[in-house]
Amino acid sequence: MQNNLIPVFARAVKQVVTIVAFSLAFVIAGCSSNEEKAAKGSEQEVYERAQRYLKSSSWELAIQTLQALEENFPFGSYGDHSQLELIYAYFRAGEYEASIAASDRFIRLHPQHRNVDYAYYMRGIASFHNDSAFASVFPVDVTQRDPGTAKDAFNYFAQLLNEYPESAYALDAKKRMTFLRNSLARSEINIANYYFKRGAYLAAANRGRWVIENMQETPAVPDALAVMAQAYHLLGMQELSDDATKVLVYNFPDHPALNGAEFDYRYGRDEKPSLIRRLTFGLFGSRPTIKFDTRRQYNPFYTDDTEISEPPPLES
Repeated sequence: MQNNLIPVFARAVKQVVTIVAFSLAFVIAGCSSNEEKAAKGSEQEVYERAQRYLKSSSWELAIQTLQALEENFPFGSYGDHSQLELIYAYFRAGEYEASIAASDRFIRLHPQHRNVDYAYYMRGIASFHNDSAFASVFPVDVTQRDPGTAKDAFNYFAQLLNEYPESAYALDAKKRMTFLRNSLARSEINIANYYFKRGAYLAAANRGRWVIENMQETPAVPDALAVMAQAYHLLGMQELSDDATKVLVYNFPDHPALNGAEFDYRYGRDEKPSLIRRLTFGLFGSRPTIKFDTRRQYNPFYTDDTEISEPPPLES
């Protein structure tokens, strides 16, 4: 019986391999056909074809056509402009890393170009959206994610403003930097809240202090002071806790963790410890939750909608 099954199995495998091979060949042929079509014609014709794809939001075809334009007419009339449009096409196609790489390349090759500020701007934009890539798909608080790309975007925008303070894109870059700065400060508070849960009170205090020292005038400052007051109290450093409380009372007397001029050290705590924690007398199980989050109170521009307006394409 087993010997009879072997030829049947072999034929089935052969059929699957044949189908996969034909599918791959079809895909490759399709790609080759698109590439040939993209490069077909004179420089003017290829450029106009790319413009039609851009206007119709056919981003992948626009990318292929702009790449063909650069490869076949490297010293043509549209070389520099097409490279800038390629940056934008990559971005609109969601290929943020490619957009950043194309921006870097343009800045390196054309540092004195009249539109190089657009490359600086789009590099920041691509990094900004790379950080927010999942925000439009899933309801995710961007301040809960790794702040690495947000820092990159902030630095890219800062370079634009440093090099080209009068750029047409400077105002939009400043707005995005404010958003990023607030998000980075709030990320520190989120991390401090996590440290409270882990019982790492010194680490929590350090996060709050970092916000006070480096992120003044952000809506996270009130919570940073509250973090320090709570953390130092739990560490037995009452003098430092009282100092943070005094600053909080003076500047933000309506903070919900305050009870008049006193800090409510029970604020934000979950008073129902887990069963494991009760049975082990506090040795195991989750600690009481301590969470500071007053975004809605101190950030008049706070919104659950993290979507930022789309950047403009390069003007012809």
